[in-house]
Amino acid sequence: MYSYIKGELAEIIGEDLIVVEANQIGYNIHVPGQVLDYLPEIGERVKIYTYLYVREEAYMLFGFLTRDDLEIFKLLLGVSGIGPKGALAILSVMSTDDLRFAVLADDAKAISKAPGVGSKTAQRLIIELKDKLSLEDAFEQKLDKTLTPARSEAKGKKNEAVEALVSLGYSSSEALRALSGIEITEDVSVEDILKAALKQMAFL
Repeated sequence: MYSYIKGELAEIIGEDLIVVEANQIGYNIHVPGQVLDYLPEIGERVKIYTYLYVREEAYMLFGFLTRDDLEIFKLLLGVSGIGPKGALAILSVMSTDDLRFAVLADDAKAISKAPGVGSKTAQRLIIELKDKLSLEDAFEQKLDKTLTPARSEAKGKKNEAVEALVSLGYSSSEALRALSGIEITEDVSVEDILKAALKQMAFL
């Protein structure tokens, strides 16, 4: 029903509820706790991507600063045993990038740190989402969020490193997983990246 709401940040209520005023209407929007760190000052304009959750007893708006965060929230809602509050709790303790890597690395322990999410639910989440997420997308999302000319060059080096590792017999997933733990800057050569990746692979 609502793609996003753009208006004035009117109030911050508690740790997961904000009020955005648009066209003289104040919208209560539930947000992950991490969002509060990136909101503008009260009275300034903000754009929140929203999801309307409808049940017989309630209509609730959930909001996110990026469309990517919203899409991950929707995926979480599709997991058995996870409702909107559980999904919000997960995204309050870890970013969407961290969640992608946790799912793809079978890291149920990291996911179960969210309030109300036990180890069994975390394992179920991993099983149900693993085929819907890819390591390459996770890496690209993390890189694209900070893409500058320097980061663009780093992205090119990363691609070269992946190709080199694949030519050495590693799968692209193995290569991307190793590279995800390496900081790639404009000052680092492809050779240095490869050395670090091979060292990283020894611990995977």
